[in-house]
Amino acid sequence: MFIRLAWRSLLSRKGAVAMTFLAITVSIFVLLGIEHIRQQAKSSFNNTVSGIDLIVGARTGEINLLLYSVFRLGNATNNISWSSYQDISTNPKVAWTIPISLGDSHKGYRVMGTTTDYFKHFRYGQKQTLNFTQGKAFSEVFDVVLGAAVARELNYQLGTQLVLAHGVASTSFTQHDDKPFRIVGILQPTGTPVDQTVHVSLRGIEAVHAKRGQRDFTPTTITAFMVGLKSKMATFHVQRDINNYQPEPLSAILPGVALSQLWQITAIMENTLILVSILVLLASLLGLSAMLLTSIRERRREIAIMRSLGAPPSFLFLLIQTEALLITLASSAFALLLLFLSLLSLRSFLTENFSLSISTNIFDNNILYLLLIILVSAMITSMVPAISAYSNALQKRLNN
Repeated sequence: MFIRLAWRSLLSRKGAVAMTFLAITVSIFVLLGIEHIRQQAKSSFNNTVSGIDLIVGARTGEINLLLYSVFRLGNATNNISWSSYQDISTNPKVAWTIPISLGDSHKGYRVMGTTTDYFKHFRYGQKQTLNFTQGKAFSEVFDVVLGAAVARELNYQLGTQLVLAHGVASTSFTQHDDKPFRIVGILQPTGTPVDQTVHVSLRGIEAVHAKRGQRDFTPTTITAFMVGLKSKMATFHVQRDINNYQPEPLSAILPGVALSQLWQITAIMENTLILVSILVLLASLLGLSAMLLTSIRERRREIAIMRSLGAPPSFLFLLIQTEALLITLASSAFALLLLFLSLLSLRSFLTENFSLSISTNIFDNNILYLLLIILVSAMITSMVPAISAYSNALQKRLNN
C-alpha cells in the first residue's frame, strides 16, 4: 500500500522528482565509478608481474625502478654492466633471470631488449604465462615479437619489417633505417604493459647501435633484470648482497613492497576523489530532502484527505520515507546500469591505452557496502521532511 501510494504521489510531481532522480543518479554513478576503477586499477597493477622475487637496477628509488622496469614509465638513472649481471645471475641461490634493455622505441611504443628466458619465466596475473597468438619467440638477431596492442594498433602481421628509433618519443629523428627487424611473433593480450611493448633480443639492441663492420653483439650494459630465486627464504639475503654489491652501486627491490609504496603516494589523490564524490552525493540527498519538504506544503489537500480517512501521523512519516527510498533505489539501479554500460564500452580503450584490465563485474563487496550506505544516508536525510509531515499531522490531530 505504501509503495503504490508513494509511487502515485511521485508521478504527480514528475518535474521535481525527475531532476532529483537525475542528480542522485549522477552522484551515485560518480561515487561507484571511482571506487570500482580504483580497486580494479590496483588489481591490474598488482597483476602486472607475478612470481618475480627481485628486480635489480642501478642505484635509484624503489618506485622509479619499478615504474621503468615493469610499467615502462620513466627512465633509468644509469645502466648495469653486463659483467655484473652475469656475476649475480650465477649466484647459487638464483634460479633464473630476465635481463631488460630499454631506450629505443617504434612509433611511440617502447622497445625492450631481452632473452628468450623472458618468454619462459615471465608471469602476470595469477602466474599466467606469455602465449603467442601467431608465430614464435625471436631466434635471429633482427627478429621481433610484438605485444598484442602494438600489432593491433599498427595493423602489423608476421613477416612485416619495422625500423627502431632511438629514444622513446612518438616522433624521433634518429631512425635505424639501415637495420630493419622482421616480425616473427605476436603475443596474446595480457592486459599489462606487455601488450604495448616491442620485444627484441639483446643482441638485436646491440646490433642496431653497433659500429659498421662489428660482428660481436654481446651486450655491454643492460637497464635492469628480474630475478627468480630457488627458495623464497633467500629473498632478503640475496637482496642485501645486491644492495651491498661492491663492483657498482645496485638496487634490488621486492615488487610487492614497491607497489605498496606507490599506493601510499597515490592514497591522497584517491581519498580526495572519494571525498569529492561523497560531498556531491550528500548535496544530492539534501536536494532530495528539500524537494520532499517543499512537496509537503504543496500537498496539504492530499494530506488533509488522508487524515480525514483516518491515516495516523505515523502513516505520513512512513509515506515520505518510502518516497525517498523509491527515488534512491531507482537512482541506484540506473547508476549501476550506466556504470556497467560505460565499463563495457571503455574496457578495450582502457586496456589498449593504459594497460588497465577493468572488470565489468561491478557487484563486489565494496560496491554493495557503498549502496547500503547510500540507502541509509537517504533515509537519514529524508527524516527532516518525514518528521515535518508527522509533526504537522500530529499538531492538527491535537487541535481537533
